[in-house]
Amino acid sequence: MPAVGAYQAKTHLPELLDRVEKGERIVITRRGVPVAELIPVEPTRGRDSGAVVDEILAFQRGRGLQGDRIADLIREGRRE
Repeated sequence: MPAVGAYQAKTHLPELLDRVEKGERIVITRRGVPVAELIPVEPTRGRDSGAVVDEILAFQRGRGLQGDRIADLIREGRRE
């Protein structure tokens, strides 16, 4: 694993980040002693937006106001 001094890391940070982005791990040293390590971030796995929409639509099915009128619900909410 390559090591670079703190001063070199500071002055060449963009290049070091490019290397890390490609998967390289870099140790940063201070006076020859390892103090930190630059490592690639694990990619986050987001949820599939289509699946989320499907879940929302499935949740809505069969739900409704059950005979109540929106205006009545609004009036009732304002009284509380």
